[in-house]
Amino acid sequence: MQYLGHRLRHEIKYYINDSVYHTLRGRLRTVAGADPNMKEEDGYLISSLYFDDVYHSAMNEKQAGICFRKKYRLRCYNRQDTRINLECKRKYGEYISKDSMAVSRGEYDAMLAGNYDVLMDHPDTVGREVYALHHARLLKPVVAVEYLREAYVLAQGNVRITFDKEISASVNDYDMFSEYYEVKKVLEPGIMVLEVKFDDYLPDMIYQILKTAMTNKCAISKYVMCREEKRRILAR
Repeated sequence: MQYLGHRLRHEIKYYINDSVYHTLRGRLRTVAGADPNMKEEDGYLISSLYFDDVYHSAMNEKQAGICFRKKYRLRCYNRQDTRINLECKRKYGEYISKDSMAVSRGEYDAMLAGNYDVLMDHPDTVGREVYALHHARLLKPVVAVEYLREAYVLAQGNVRITFDKEISASVNDYDMFSEYYEVKKVLEPGIMVLEVKFDDYLPDMIYQILKTAMTNKCAISKYVMCREEKRRILAR
């Protein structure tokens, strides 16, 4: 499905516990393959540095349940700077789309230092959007979100199922490569987020496996829960 030139996918999220996780994981492995990026059985580490503007639009729009919204973030994997992406994630009700562009470590450092001119003439739209929003609405980094992602994929329906574990928020420095970078877990032990993404349909065999978890569908935002945790930490 397309909307204004963006490819849309379904995205559904659930809170699950360890018991449900182990059951689903065992069943999924019989029909779906591990994500090629998953070199370790337990998954790979994702760190995302989220931006918001002076009006806290990303935070407020999510909490208000606005159907059409977007968030900007810098993302790296396993805390390595060999692959850094600047991304815009758009939400259209239960549909999502994502634009992504690669940035260098130098461009990453420039943005964190407040120099967005490195994006001014970038050929990718997302870079120019971040440049414009920084100057118009003081868009800047606000919190880093980190978790261990275990992912499975199925070609039929272009399905991607992920278990996001050990979800954590940056405590002080949000520079993901800083020696002072530190995170704190935001969920109770044994609780994680199950995400299900697919194109036009969810194959019945996947639905049958997941239906035990599908009673707990939630409007989950790792970004919001981590910002709230950081706010609690700063208020102490």
